[in-house]
Amino acid sequence: MKKSLLPLCLLGLFGLCKVTAQQHLQVNDSYSAEQLVNALIDNSCAQVSNINIQGSHGNKSYGHFTNGSNTFPFTNGIVLSTGFATSATGPNNSLLSEGSTDWLGDNDLEIALGVSNTINATVLEFDFIPYTDKISFDYIFSSEQYLTSITSQNQCNYTDGFAFLIKEASGNTPYTNLAVVPDTNIPVKVNTVRGLGVCPSANEQYFDSFNDFEHPTNFNGQTVILQAKTDVMPGTTYHIKLVVADQGNNLYDSAIFLGGGSFKNVTDLGADRLFETNNPLCSGETIQLNAFTPNATGYKWYKDDVLQPVTSSTYNITSGGNYSVIVEFGLGCTSTGKIRIEESNPPVVSAYTLIQCDDNNDGITTYNLDLAYNMVTNNDTSLFVYYYLNMNDAQTSSNHITNTASFHNSTPNQIIYAQVMTPYSCFSISPITLVTSNNTLITPSPIDSCDDYGTDDGITIFDLTQRESQILQNLPSGLSLQYFISANDALLAINPIADPQNFINTTPGHQTIYARIYSSGDCYGIVPIELLVYSFGSDLNDEEITLCENKTLILDAGNSYTSYEWSTNPPQYSQRISINEPGNYSVTVTNNHGCAGTKNFIITPSGKATGANVIIDDFKGENNIVTIEPVGNGNYEFSLDDKNYQDINTFNHLPSGKYKAYIRDKNGCGTLELDFFILDYPRFFTPNNDTINDVWTIRYLNFISEAEVYIFDRYGKVITGFKGSGSWDGTLNGKPLPATDYWFVITINSRSIKGHFSLMR
Repeated sequence: MKKSLLPLCLLGLFGLCKVTAQQHLQVNDSYSAEQLVNALIDNSCAQVSNINIQGSHGNKSYGHFTNGSNTFPFTNGIVLSTGFATSATGPNNSLLSEGSTDWLGDNDLEIALGVSNTINATVLEFDFIPYTDKISFDYIFSSEQYLTSITSQNQCNYTDGFAFLIKEASGNTPYTNLAVVPDTNIPVKVNTVRGLGVCPSANEQYFDSFNDFEHPTNFNGQTVILQAKTDVMPGTTYHIKLVVADQGNNLYDSAIFLGGGSFKNVTDLGADRLFETNNPLCSGETIQLNAFTPNATGYKWYKDDVLQPVTSSTYNITSGGNYSVIVEFGLGCTSTGKIRIEESNPPVVSAYTLIQCDDNNDGITTYNLDLAYNMVTNNDTSLFVYYYLNMNDAQTSSNHITNTASFHNSTPNQIIYAQVMTPYSCFSISPITLVTSNNTLITPSPIDSCDDYGTDDGITIFDLTQRESQILQNLPSGLSLQYFISANDALLAINPIADPQNFINTTPGHQTIYARIYSSGDCYGIVPIELLVYSFGSDLNDEEITLCENKTLILDAGNSYTSYEWSTNPPQYSQRISINEPGNYSVTVTNNHGCAGTKNFIITPSGKATGANVIIDDFKGENNIVTIEPVGNGNYEFSLDDKNYQDINTFNHLPSGKYKAYIRDKNGCGTLELDFFILDYPRFFTPNNDTINDVWTIRYLNFISEAEVYIFDRYGKVITGFKGSGSWDGTLNGKPLPATDYWFVITINSRSIKGHFSLMR
């Protein structure tokens, strides 16, 4: 919000206030509508009629201004306001909200701006007949709605605006709004052109400033000078409507300042030809400036403000400068046009011969035309080069060669043409003769190397440059070498090996690479270089061997080497050695190429099992389980029949019986055999002297001498007892006991098995 200036003006009584009326705009609101239009139009070319102006009902909202300040861009002009015109005068010391609520808005403005509810509209209208095909005018939009403080964010939503509306006077064509943000169709209003402040910014580059106290106008801010322009039909009557209005309410006034004499007939000579816009005139190029306008009576052309001896509507120019034209229509009526031309020199080029290698000396080969770039451009990387089969195509930029990286000449010593072009499309043409080299070349001896890089896989590091002197002997001095993976890459000079002194071969064991002999873009020959890698391959892979206890083992390094050295103490130098201790042994061998390599033997101990702990979980019917825990340092597998072996040392679902366990070392160091028994008791017996189940006994218990058995009746009375080999015949003191269930306890060492069985008669 603005502050009162009363204290400042009091200070002015003492000579401290430097603000004077002469620094501010002076507004005269006594001008008639005709006088305002005459102030806006620059010369007598205007054919204006039907002038009308509407605004406030009290103090006038329109007037003519003059400027006594150097800080306001227009010297004079007209002002249209949503308040009182004379209030536009600075300083910026009060808030302008002057229009009444019964002062209406404008429907055409609302349509143009895409808003509603406008109020306090000032409208200047007139008909206009142009002499030329373009018109323009300059304006500044100012407003109190360019806020520097707000009480609510909703204040940022109000948007006063201005429209320059034009349409053909006859017919029902709609208005076109010329007051838009440059290069867009966005109408100029407060919220479309605004600097960064308390409200969001928009198109900031077109906003001038928020104003302080000492400003020529009494508005908070304004745009830069904007130009409204459009194409028109000479001789056609147009209706023009200039309108500004508040939006939403009658508070926070706005105004449009129109530059005096800025409403002009314009002659369009086209866009400037500048380096900045990448379209300067090329030296040697001719362009035609055309100012033709119907009903014109004469043309005056100027270069750098000097009148030229050209009176026609067109002017052919061949050099840079500031050009202008005055189109005369009689009676002092004129139209002006201007264009600025900057001139660019084409690149300096000369003829060039591109030499390429030829594998069969027939003069026909494949060329990489891109290799000529540095020569024809003199190493100027800002230039563009296009190649053509003939001069006419090069001059007209037609049918350029597309396969520049692999171009096949059609005849020996063929001439093609390089169009060397600047970034501004100015070009020169250089003829390029395509010739072939016929040098006698020496194929170098192979480069061989031991495989001493990483793993022994046939891949190692080569210095490709070690054959350069051999390749270049008897050739002209000043030649260089490049190296390539393939002959075609060498021919076209594409994908060179980046570091030839540290090249890692990509094909194991044996690979051919290609050396290109060149100078600049010219090729003098291509020679193959064989790369040989001497590697041991899988012969030196680590080997793991098992050594059985109390055995000896022969380690053999192979018979393909010229020397051997074993890591034993003391070292041994034979192909084979005998060992009887586990451990790690290595041998360094040398082949007939002088390459040394090392093979490791990892000897691990193993042996026959020396015993086993057999854990038996029996008396389970058909579900008995045996686990065998071997004793020894071998790697064992297990079997109960010496045929079917398994890694798991547990056997399930075994019936009672006598068994033999086999514990075999997987490394062939021997097999341990041992017997064991699975026991179970009979669930019933029938002592009827038929020789079948006449006694109750535990089969195989006789092999366990320490085993004891006690049998009880249902009341817990001991009936009988026996050792492992004993049995019960169903009697007590010689008398048969009744058929019923009886209980037992079997004790085997500290193990106790309890159960019951049936006596059946």
